[in-house]
Amino acid sequence: MLRPVALILSVISVTSAFAVAPLDTSNQVIISVRDQKLVLMRNGSKVATYPISTSMFGLGDAWGRMTTPLGYLAVEKKIGDNVPVGAVFHKRRLTGEILQPNAPGRDPITTRIIWLRGLEAQNAHAFQRCIYIHGTPEENKIGRPASYGCIRMKSKDVAELYDQLPLGAVVQIIPDRLPKIEKGKPRQEMSGGVVAANTTSQPLPQITATTVAKVTPQSPPQIAATTVAKVTAHPPAQITATKAANVKPESPPQISASMLAMPPSSSLSLEQMRTAGALAGARQKAKLAANKRL
Repeated sequence: MLRPVALILSVISVTSAFAVAPLDTSNQVIISVRDQKLVLMRNGSKVATYPISTSMFGLGDAWGRMTTPLGYLAVEKKIGDNVPVGAVFHKRRLTGEILQPNAPGRDPITTRIIWLRGLEAQNAHAFQRCIYIHGTPEENKIGRPASYGCIRMKSKDVAELYDQLPLGAVVQIIPDRLPKIEKGKPRQEMSGGVVAANTTSQPLPQITATTVAKVTPQSPPQIAATTVAKVTAHPPAQITATKAANVKPESPPQISASMLAMPPSSSLSLEQMRTAGALAGARQKAKLAANKRL
């Protein structure tokens, strides 16, 4: 399980008292013994991953054992600036030889030396034990434990790592698999010397004449003359002389004798009741006149 760098740095004041290079926490390397891989990180983002080889004798930091130490370390020294790829070192000095990858019969340190110092009690002897990250001509063994305690890399890979890893960079060697780390966005040099992420905002859509024609607001519906003719109000009915002649004023209601014998009903209209009263009065006068003649 990975431990936060800040927690480790808080307990290494004694072991780092004689350190020459100050720690650089923005650059970090994680080496997985199980995966036999090394990942380079910058500001928490993955920059590159390389295959490596750790010790064929196992893990540890004991004197006299050719084992690979675990825990947090730091880059203390770098040896090999501008040295040709494949150049041979003996006791950290160039011999003048240059070996091709997988050259038979030789197993020296080649190309670059990244010398590590331990930051914890479990790897306190790393610097005195000469634990390096270095190149090897035995590239056919990269990807499985094959070293005598150091971290071996292909010559072209260690040269690339060397150029990207400053002094003081933190190196963590873990027995487990590499953690999942998001790859950082590519960066580019901007005007004014400012480094920015190579991310461009989505350009605004280009509006052409064709696009404008397609996006014009819908015009109000055109009303044709025929539509107007259909929607015009219906003219009032024409009343001809013939129709007027056929329409006679309503004649007074006819009142029968049975209606006169019945008492006025609320169902009769006012005009009907007036007519019935006048007829009843006239009939009464006629009856009185007839009685006088007799």
